[in-house]
Amino acid sequence: MVLSNEIQSVPKTLAEFLLWEPNDGFKYEWNDGELIKFEGMNKKQVYIYDVLAKLFSRKGLFESGSLVAEYDTMLSGIQMRRPDIAYLTNEQIQLTKKNQDVIPKFVIEIISETDQFYKIEDKITEYFKAGVKVIWNIVPEHKLVYIYTSRKTVRICSDNDICSAEPVLPDFAIAVNDIFTEE
Repeated sequence: MVLSNEIQSVPKTLAEFLLWEPNDGFKYEWNDGELIKFEGMNKKQVYIYDVLAKLFSRKGLFESGSLVAEYDTMLSGIQMRRPDIAYLTNEQIQLTKKNQDVIPKFVIEIISETDQFYKIEDKITEYFKAGVKVIWNIVPEHKLVYIYTSRKTVRICSDNDICSAEPVLPDFAIAVNDIFTEE
C-alpha cells in the first residue's frame, strides 16, 4: 500500500542536496550541512524585481550582463545560497553554460518580515568572503535600502537617496522612492 503523504528523504551532504528535488513547494539553501528552507519571491518582491529589471534594461546594462532571480550561488565547497537577485556578467553567464560556478559581484536581497537579523548578517559575511563586491538589502516594510560595499561599510538609504551599485555597475542607480513607487 502506497501512502499519499510519503515522507521525502532530506539530503545529508552537499552532493545529495545538489541532486535533490524538493516536492513541498519551498526552496532551499545549503550552509555547511544545514538545510535552510524559504519561500520563493512573494508578490511584493516580484514587483521590486520588475522595477529593478526595467531600470537595468532602460540603462542598456543588458549589454554587459543580466539580473538573475534566485540564482544558485556556490559560495564555497559547503555553501549554496540563492540571492533574490544577482548580477552576472556576460562572461560569467558563458561560464555557467559550461557548468562552472561563478560568484556574482553584485547581489540584492529583498528582506521579508520573517527574515531573522542574525541570518541576514551571516549571509552578508558569506557573500563578501566569497567575493561579492556590493550587496543591497532592500527592506520593503520600512522603504529602506542598506548598501554594503564591505562588512564595515554600509549606507542606509531612504526617500530620495540614490542607491548605486558602484563600483560593480556605476550606471545602475535609483532613488529609494522609485523602487517602491506604484506604477
